Amino acid sequence: MAQAMPKAPPAPLPPGQFPWLMAAALGTAAPHALAQPAWLSLYIAGLFLWRAWIWHGQRRLPPRWLLMLLVAAGVAGIGAQYHTLFGRDAGVALLALFIALKLMELRARRDGVVVLMLGYFLLLTHYFYSQTIPTGLWMLGALLVVTAALLRLHGDHRAAPAATLRRAALLLGQALPFMLVFYLLFPRVAGPLWGLPRDAHAGLTGLSDSMAPGSLSNLIQNGSIAFRVQFEGPPPPRQKLYWRGPVLDAYDGTTWRPRFQPDRRPPQLQPQGTPVAYTTTLEATGQRWLLALDAPLSLPPDALLTNDLQALAREPLQSRSRQTWRSVLDYRHNLEERKDILARALQLPPQRNPRTLALARSWQARNGQVESGQTDALVQRALDLFLRENFVYTLQPPPLGPDAIDDFLFSTRRGFCEHYASAFVVLMRAAGVPARVVTGYQGGEINPVDGYLTVRQSDAHAWAEVWSEGQGWQRVDPTAAISPARVESGIAAALPADDPLPALVRLDVDWLRQLRNRWEATNNAWNQWVLGYNPQRQREVLRRLGLQEPDWRSMAVALGAATGLILLGLTLWSLGRRPPRDPVQQAWQRFCARAARLGPARQEWEGPRDYARRLGLAQPNLAPLAAEAVDCYIALRYGPPLAAADLKQQLQQLRARTRRLPARKTR
Repeated sequence: MAQAMPKAPPAPLPPGQFPWLMAAALGTAAPHALAQPAWLSLYIAGLFLWRAWIWHGQRRLPPRWLLMLLVAAGVAGIGAQYHTLFGRDAGVALLALFIALKLMELRARRDGVVVLMLGYFLLLTHYFYSQTIPTGLWMLGALLVVTAALLRLHGDHRAAPAATLRRAALLLGQALPFMLVFYLLFPRVAGPLWGLPRDAHAGLTGLSDSMAPGSLSNLIQNGSIAFRVQFEGPPPPRQKLYWRGPVLDAYDGTTWRPRFQPDRRPPQLQPQGTPVAYTTTLEATGQRWLLALDAPLSLPPDALLTNDLQALAREPLQSRSRQTWRSVLDYRHNLEERKDILARALQLPPQRNPRTLALARSWQARNGQVESGQTDALVQRALDLFLRENFVYTLQPPPLGPDAIDDFLFSTRRGFCEHYASAFVVLMRAAGVPARVVTGYQGGEINPVDGYLTVRQSDAHAWAEVWSEGQGWQRVDPTAAISPARVESGIAAALPADDPLPALVRLDVDWLRQLRNRWEATNNAWNQWVLGYNPQRQREVLRRLGLQEPDWRSMAVALGAATGLILLGLTLWSLGRRPPRDPVQQAWQRFCARAARLGPARQEWEGPRDYARRLGLAQPNLAPLAAEAVDCYIALRYGPPLAAADLKQQLQQLRARTRRLPARKTR
């Protein structure tokens, strides 16, 4: 019986490959240290350092039993940390652990291939935790290093590092057109395939469904972007930009809250101005309100407008979203209001803020009823109180006691927009005027780079609404009476210089402001065209390309046609980039072709001396000439490098031997 052939040993790892494999593993695993528990990051870092120490000192790799212990310890720790070995976080942690452990048994070429394949897969997992531009740039650099390491592992290990990186960049550049075509034309899904990244809620608006003293002033100190707006035409004046959020009408003496369920009846809205068209790009909030410009006339799909003009999404916003709107800035709202809503807008907690209630009731008419036309006078009396008593607009108000409104109006007289809106509504209710608090954002800043209006967390605001017979609900902003600069110029112009504000909001250096604008415009483009390229955005792009009603069939045809055109273009490009022929090889092939007419032809596998010997046996008169030609070719091809003049002279000698070959075969 024939014996089985012994297995061939695996191909050894080419020399000098470890630094490339280490760089590839570090580049793909290191960013996960920001998302993983500290102990796991230290464990993986220790494995990397240990492996580098082994390589530097040419020491032996650890035995297999020790590696098994390291694997068991790491897997047990991950299981204890996440209470599972499956799912996103536990799976990514295992991948990062395995790529570090695989370096500890790096002996053969196939071990290096496993490290690089793990690196490619681990690169994809970075978008589970962050989808920012720096993350994308890091992934691009790491992809280049992993591809270069793969090239060196398969035959390019003698090339200079710069040459290997250039070749890897060329390969990635050739793949770029295919990536773009698949990105544009492959049918998009409504959400991410593997769930949201960890920073999907990094842009939380910060608005909650309640308001208490200090809630908005804390939010103001956050300079991150809440949403961006693109107007169709010139933007309205800043003082007209009220972005409506939650409407709060329940007050317990400390905190304002909305009604238990929003009133979904359509509002009675009478526009009194020209509508404004615009598109908002709202960061993920985890809430349902859409922050439309007060007041919206037309809504995006899957949105509803409540009776108190709150624009709500069907589901909480779990990812960045774009909405197209039409709003009117001057309007009348609910001239006829339900009695239960008006009664709720008059409720105040008993035995709270007695001095405020006594003051407001002294303004009432003798019968205790607010008659038509008296509402404006009562509103003005409250605003005059704020102006007359030297109230201060500040982010650092003193603490308030159980009777917060009394303390604010008669003692501290220092507060932020929620203090003024809350005190004003309590005064109005005590005077018999239905009133409520509205929270949202006010203003925004035009970015001159891309023309978008940027609304930040620091633009969070609270104002009031009062209802009067024949006028409906009307906006009253007590903050505008105390500090007009807040509404006209923004938060930075309204607050004292020593009040804490984000550095991005108080940029006074022109070049820093320009740098911020350019960076935010770049981020906006990234959000709009990369992260925000959803099915709706894809349909818009395809319509511009001529596909008016794109479906999966037309998109598949377009995808196939575009891919075929790219393949054809790359083929023609590669054919046109044939490397120049070696003049030495060209001269030798010319000699062999002419000699084949006089004797036997040279085989492809045949060396120059073997061919000269066979040619001399077949044609003895050609033996001396063939030997001279072979000596010239071997000196040029395999000898030491020659100076340009010597190289030219040797080539001329080889070509001279070719010309000395007879024109016809001799007998």
